[in-house]
Amino acid sequence: MSIAVCPGSFDPVTFGHIDIISRASKIFDKVIVLVSINPYKEASFTVSERVNMLKAVTEGIDNVVIDAYDGLLADYTRKQGASAIVKGLRAVSDFEYEFQMALANKKLYNDAETIFFTTTSENMYLSSSVVKQIASLGGDITGFVPDEILETITNRLNKGVQ
Repeated sequence: MSIAVCPGSFDPVTFGHIDIISRASKIFDKVIVLVSINPYKEASFTVSERVNMLKAVTEGIDNVVIDAYDGLLADYTRKQGASAIVKGLRAVSDFEYEFQMALANKKLYNDAETIFFTTTSENMYLSSSVVKQIASLGGDITGFVPDEILETITNRLNKGVQ
């Protein structure tokens, strides 16, 4: 069985994330979408909220499971018996950071390969940061996040700016 881990902060999950997860699910027998807990990043949503949002938007993808972890990605990947780490890339600037992480993960766990999926053109600009900024200023994020989680995100982030 081929297993891939698709890590991220997912704070919040966007259509860009869903695209990468969906595409990975067509290649691997099992895709573990991992909410990675980064103590150096301040999150807008709790880990359980992010897990629940991911469960809601991946409900129809049978071979996707959602989990959370606060340790090294390489250790988690090893424990799961995964052979791949799937990461999405929007731009060259993403690649520089992700390439470093891929090399570090390979050094820590040689049995997993990092596989990069390039984003679709309609999602190139899309990030959780963009969604948070638009929502916090009262903007409409309908085209950026799935309907199942739109209200959750809007209620949390919309500060009532007129």
